[in-house]
Amino acid sequence: MAHEHPYVSEAREGKPGCEWTVALLVCLTGILAGLGYTTAATIVLVVTAVVLGLIRVILRDRSPWKVRSAVFDSLMCLCFGLGLSVLALSIHFMV
Repeated sequence: MAHEHPYVSEAREGKPGCEWTVALLVCLTGILAGLGYTTAATIVLVVTAVVLGLIRVILRDRSPWKVRSAVFDSLMCLCFGLGLSVLALSIHFMV
């Protein structure tokens, strides 16, 4: 029986440039939140997640953002972005 080695290298996953851009945007949200600009931080995080989800849906295997399957990646990004925006809006309107 031939055993196939699982692919775990960066060569088969996302592009490092895209991953570093996402990392910088997440750091930016932390800085904005730390300075008291929580709404701006939330917007940056929501837009980042939704854009990544849409990129993964549209480009599928050519996408620079890859973690797992295209369905999983896009579902997680879009659900996180939309869920966070609904949560932020509900908090904003309750105050």
